[in-house]
Amino acid sequence: MLDNVTINQLRAFVAVCDQGSFSGAARKLSRAQSAISHAIKALESAFDVELFERNTRKAQLTAAGHSLLPDARAVISRTEEMKNRASSIAKAGAPQVSVAIDAYFPRAHLIDCLWTLQAEFSTAAINLRITTMQGGENLVLERVCALAVTIENVPEVNPDAIERHWLCEAEMVTVCAPSHPLASTPKPIPMDEFGRHVQIVVTDNQPGAEKTQQGVAGKRQWLVNDLGAKRDLLKASLGWGHLPRHLVDKDLVSGQLVELERRAWHIGSLTFMISQRRGYDLSPYESRMVELLGAPHTARGRTPAK
Repeated sequence: MLDNVTINQLRAFVAVCDQGSFSGAARKLSRAQSAISHAIKALESAFDVELFERNTRKAQLTAAGHSLLPDARAVISRTEEMKNRASSIAKAGAPQVSVAIDAYFPRAHLIDCLWTLQAEFSTAAINLRITTMQGGENLVLERVCALAVTIENVPEVNPDAIERHWLCEAEMVTVCAPSHPLASTPKPIPMDEFGRHVQIVVTDNQPGAEKTQQGVAGKRQWLVNDLGAKRDLLKASLGWGHLPRHLVDKDLVSGQLVELERRAWHIGSLTFMISQRRGYDLSPYESRMVELLGAPHTARGRTPAK
């Protein structure tokens, strides 16, 4: 009887569990609620067990349902891997690299990588997208990009379909303009004092994206969806914030921004991850791109050969 189990039935089962109701699963999968109910009944018939309690208003799993849910997730994940691997095999053609890069990633290092990739694979086409937060992984799911450079603590868009691998790290610093009140506050500065002033925070501009905030000191926040805009607002003394050191090195040297010493408040380095679809086999060009992105930052400001 297990031969009658379909991937759509398993997707319906997992969706009901994730959404907490049959109606929620129907909305999630863009299917009629009756179709979801039919899929669950067919699955229960194939397994010869009840997956959900019948005397509760919410979709509450039975003991058998709890036991089988991880298996259902695993089957769906392996199916996605198989589909992606088949797609990779089918499309092996002209060399191309499609990658979404988080705006916090060191831009000079990215340019160095692209120079090297162009020198080694002169005919390769580059599809490069600059994103924030979950934007990169959404492009990977939509197959607009094969890879995405993502910040580790940004919530995963879809762990069943996406896998992440460590890439590299970048130091973060806390800064403000020299005319900002925090610039003249005795150092080190406690978190409570930071919380009294407006903090400029980068957020995702995609509808429905899961929001995450790291290193936030209080509720006085201005939200922007562009890293360059955040830097400009900080230089204009409209607030304070955390930025990658590589982005503000010149501003700190010129005095347009000053680094603030925090007291009893640790802000860790940004950890960048490579996100890709599960089961996706990287081409030689994509593998080389990942290798270059993860290499130590060296050359800067390369210019074209004459």
